Amino acid sequence: MIEKWGIPVRSITGKAPRTVYVYLPDEAKENPEARFPVLYMFDGHNVFFDEDATYGKSWGMGDYLDETGTALIVVAVDCNHRQPNGRLSEYSPFTFDDPEFGHVPGKGRRFMEWLVGTLKPVIDARYPTLPGRETTWIAGSSMGGLMSLYAVSAYNGVFGRAAALSPSVWLVKGRMTGLIRHSDIAPDTVVYMDYGSREMGNHKGMLRCFTQTAEALLEKDVRLTSRIVPNGDHCEACWQEQIPFFMHILTYDRE
Repeated sequence: MIEKWGIPVRSITGKAPRTVYVYLPDEAKENPEARFPVLYMFDGHNVFFDEDATYGKSWGMGDYLDETGTALIVVAVDCNHRQPNGRLSEYSPFTFDDPEFGHVPGKGRRFMEWLVGTLKPVIDARYPTLPGRETTWIAGSSMGGLMSLYAVSAYNGVFGRAAALSPSVWLVKGRMTGLIRHSDIAPDTVVYMDYGSREMGNHKGMLRCFTQTAEALLEKDVRLTSRIVPNGDHCEACWQEQIPFFMHILTYDRE
């Protein structure tokens, strides 16, 4: 079951409601006493439904969860669609200048403060969650992948695991690696990070940025799974194909 409702991100876009998608496993209805881990996801409009997706193709996340019987709550928040750079600004922890996008003020910290301080308490009060760090995860792609790395580093006391697909680390140069190195990250932190082989050449220095990010995570003793996706592209269809890989990492546990 997927519920949709609205809530404003007042610190960034004022009173306008932002769509929140919440996936609940069938077990939530069958067993009122059950509690579940929660995966927060960026670009919520692209996560579940093709008709809501920017380019008409979603990840089909709900279909995967139903087919696999994964006992997990997924909370996917719509991005900031305001032009010209609403999404870029909201999903960047750092202010940056780019020849294509111009000057982009980084509002990523403001968004994460809202997610952690406003949205998460609502989710924990309304749904049968396991609210602790070890069962609270975060995931996204592209700028959402960058934000997932930021969230698991800067808000490591809240998020114990993260999946960063095609993270846009190239856009903020070496600042993400610097943030990782200066963050207090627990050694039991789990991170999945990937990048498509066919998109690697899209941005100058991307391989170097990707490698440096992986090295910084390993230096913090993070339990990192890093992979280059064979023939991988920068698109929802490719990210959908990676769901089994990152979900295995996020849900894997060995006693």
